[in-house]
Amino acid sequence: MVRLDNKHRQKQCDKLLAVIGDFWTLSIIMELEKRELRFCELQRALGGLNPVTLTSRLKKLEKAGFINRKKETSNKLSVTYSLNKLGMGMLPILEEIQIFAAKFNK
Repeated sequence: MVRLDNKHRQKQCDKLLAVIGDFWTLSIIMELEKRELRFCELQRALGGLNPVTLTSRLKKLEKAGFINRKKETSNKLSVTYSLNKLGMGMLPILEEIQIFAAKFNK
């Protein structure tokens, strides 16, 4: 287990949690684990999440390097989102968080 024994490590964790700690962010990552999704598909999968909130979370995840945003202009403007290598690296951590959450919420 990694111990946070210095300020540098604590700052690294704080920076990560500032990105993934927002409400809905982990749910977005878990939905994108399944497949590449368009904005409206992702919104539906999350139970009709407010589009302003979804946009904010997606921008934050893209800026942090967890997801890819791809514009398609074939027939009409369409944007798809997918996890990239860094985002996929979060999946084992999310699984551990889910396991811990189940124990915590008993």
